[in-house]
Amino acid sequence: MNNFTIKCYINTLSKILKKPGKFFSETPEDLKIKYPFVFLIISCIISSSSILLTQTQDNSFLETGIYFINSIGMVFIAAGFSYILTTMFMKKQITFSRFFSVYAFSTGITVLVSWIPFCIWMVEPWKWWLIGTGMIKNFGFKKSHTIILLASSILILALFFLSLLLALNSLKKIMV
Repeated sequence: MNNFTIKCYINTLSKILKKPGKFFSETPEDLKIKYPFVFLIISCIISSSSILLTQTQDNSFLETGIYFINSIGMVFIAAGFSYILTTMFMKKQITFSRFFSVYAFSTGITVLVSWIPFCIWMVEPWKWWLIGTGMIKNFGFKKSHTIILLASSILILALFFLSLLLALNSLKKIMV
């Protein structure tokens, strides 16, 4: 997996779509961040381009850029929270690159359709299901541990952004 080509991208895409459990169980433990990161970037470029082509507003480039950065940034944040929770409470020795690969491949698939209005309600649960499948098949987690980890990660993400929103609102009031 040294050279990532469009053929590699399409093969990876089809493997995840056809048999995600098999794909994650065959993902090597020593996989570096580069391969899943490039997969994620290509998916985000396709998704962002789709948004750009369907926007008619003046600030479409700005919105598309924010969407692109958010799509990639959320993978790092969510994988980071799951990695921290696993390290703290489950005492498992799993590298961050393995966590990142599961999150990047799962998000890379779902981001391709998440730009379509109202698809988020179907795509977001599918993404978390893919992440859970990756944790079970690639990390060897028990199903119950995976469910608890995912629920905890989602809760921490929600609390993180809620506290960030409250902090920004307070800062806004001080500045005005």
